Amino acid sequence: MINADAHKLVIITPVYEDFEASGKLFAELHRLFGDTVYVVAIDDGSVRQPLTIDHLAKNGFAGSLISLRRNVGHQKAIAIGLSYAAKHMRDDQFAVVMDSDGEDVPASIEALLRAIDADHVDVVVARRKSRVESLRFKAFYAIYKRIFHLLSGREISFGNFMALRARSVQRLAAMSETWIHVAGAVLASKLRVSFCPLDRGARYAGRSKMNFVGLVLHGLRGLMVFAEDVLVRVGIACAFIGGLSIFGGALTLLLKLLGYATPGWASLSVGLLVLVFLQTGTLALMTLMQTGANRNDLIVKEGAYQDFVASVTLTP
Repeated sequence: MINADAHKLVIITPVYEDFEASGKLFAELHRLFGDTVYVVAIDDGSVRQPLTIDHLAKNGFAGSLISLRRNVGHQKAIAIGLSYAAKHMRDDQFAVVMDSDGEDVPASIEALLRAIDADHVDVVVARRKSRVESLRFKAFYAIYKRIFHLLSGREISFGNFMALRARSVQRLAAMSETWIHVAGAVLASKLRVSFCPLDRGARYAGRSKMNFVGLVLHGLRGLMVFAEDVLVRVGIACAFIGGLSIFGGALTLLLKLLGYATPGWASLSVGLLVLVFLQTGTLALMTLMQTGANRNDLIVKEGAYQDFVASVTLTP
């Protein structure tokens, strides 16, 4: 159990088939923070390299190993870890969410904790100063950030590496958006967010499980958090295009009456513009209907995460 007196910091980290890298992470965390850290490790349905509680205990940690019934994905695993921590944390404790592969550098945690010590900050997120990724990833990420801003009206420039107050953990644990996209949920939570520029590290061992398709899916899930805003903006764009098609049709008819149109040109133009209007009008109507039906502000019931949990093992 998380002891408020002994453990001022709770580390929440998902692990999937990353036994070697996570072991190096735990050893580094213990070297930096000693017994003041409580680790909540979520084994996301690993088959080849499942975690055991000895993996935590041999590094001298107090901690909990949450073994899931199946692989649910990185974001849901973090949401389960947040839900577990929200149930056991005290108000004066802090939590850090980080990956287990070494790309979130343990030495950077001190910078996150210094930033969250301010009274006006609820969450501190890591904004990357430098990246180790390929040029293709960097190009995709730059394009994605612009598309995200265009469709949602918000800026996203951070991932899962973050420090949170206990009340912020409880807030995110109650949000259904957290199960879709953790960073998006932080933006949607209305919590006071501060940014901390940090370098990204290299993996301790192994290769990333995230391929390009998974990366695209992860980006789309970020937009799903703000589905209503996206749908409204799409509806506005459709209405604008529909208005342009009406104006274009009227202008075409005027040119026809004035004798400036060549034979067949006016009919073709009006036909195409009517088709555009009908398509955009239909899409706008579907968008309005979907906006009314789509709501993300559902409250996750306390203990709902336990449906995914096979076992929770505590260190001796």
